[in-house]
Amino acid sequence: MSLFFATERQVAIAAVRRACGLTSTVFNKLIKNETLTKGDKSPVTVGDFSAQAVVNTILSRAFPDDPIIGEEDTKDLRGDSPESTALRSRVIDLATESLAGELGLGEMEEWGLGPKHTHTPSQLLDAIDRGTYSGGAVGRMWTLDPIDGTKGFLRGEQFAVCLALIVDAKVQLGVIGCPNLSQDASKPDGPKGCMFVAVRGQGAEQMSISGANPAPVKIPVFPDGDLNMLESVEAAHSSHSFNDRVSRHLGITRSPTRMDSQAKYCALSRGDGGIYLRLPGTSGYVEKIWDHAPGSLLVEEAGGVITDARGLPLNFGLGRELRENHGVVAAGKFVHEKVLAAVKEASEEEKPNV
Repeated sequence: MSLFFATERQVAIAAVRRACGLTSTVFNKLIKNETLTKGDKSPVTVGDFSAQAVVNTILSRAFPDDPIIGEEDTKDLRGDSPESTALRSRVIDLATESLAGELGLGEMEEWGLGPKHTHTPSQLLDAIDRGTYSGGAVGRMWTLDPIDGTKGFLRGEQFAVCLALIVDAKVQLGVIGCPNLSQDASKPDGPKGCMFVAVRGQGAEQMSISGANPAPVKIPVFPDGDLNMLESVEAAHSSHSFNDRVSRHLGITRSPTRMDSQAKYCALSRGDGGIYLRLPGTSGYVEKIWDHAPGSLLVEEAGGVITDARGLPLNFGLGRELRENHGVVAAGKFVHEKVLAAVKEASEEEKPNV
């Protein structure tokens, strides 16, 4: 029996794997040896640009007609200033090195991979700029977050390379690479580096970054009292105090597990945590579709439910933002309705007394 999106799955795994290897190179070569800043020329910016160049090059070779929604464009790379020249040189070198590596499991030369291929600076810059698509409700499109979880990446903690295929506003394929996530949560000092793959209607699985040892993942049914909360490290991304109120309404006594990036979706999918809340604080931040597209499908295919705080499905057909959704609530089917009710109760508590 043939499976839908089999080629797309193979290509996406290869693209995320290459980008994961590149980000590890950036961390080891640049972050450990440079003063950390969050300015435009920081090591994470080099990683963002070069990883997007790699992923978009592979997607463009495999699916030349598919548009891509990504975070970066090359405005800061194409200038003549010493800063732009230095940044461009680093990005080109890193992307070229990544694409030229020997073929791995399931990779194909025709995707622009392997030592036989050369990529000009102009081709790599143009590949980055393929990520400027504005999105919409109709047709095929890819979403990419080359380094999700900037601060986790800089700390050497959790970050993720996140890629999804959306068709007619519905996520059909998601791949998330987590270079620093333990392969077995019960052995935090054991091997690290996982990739999570989900295809609509075909389940979800975890494998090593190399693609070895694939195994299905499923959100378990947690006994009463064993639930715990997954949440962002950064309070600006999700209100920790609000999450605490939700936990009290649910009778959760365990401390929350905090980590950066869509690694939280991966942890939820295999049962490292029972609930993931990302409810907006007061900053007015609007979620981007690349921050949730692959993770949302992973949760669904692992047997969970994901909605916004009102119980509405996430709408990926409105451009580059989830502007009609309010927050994210992800949990197993057995508890999702209870979580929504607790969110509503906690919200009522926040309203001022009139």
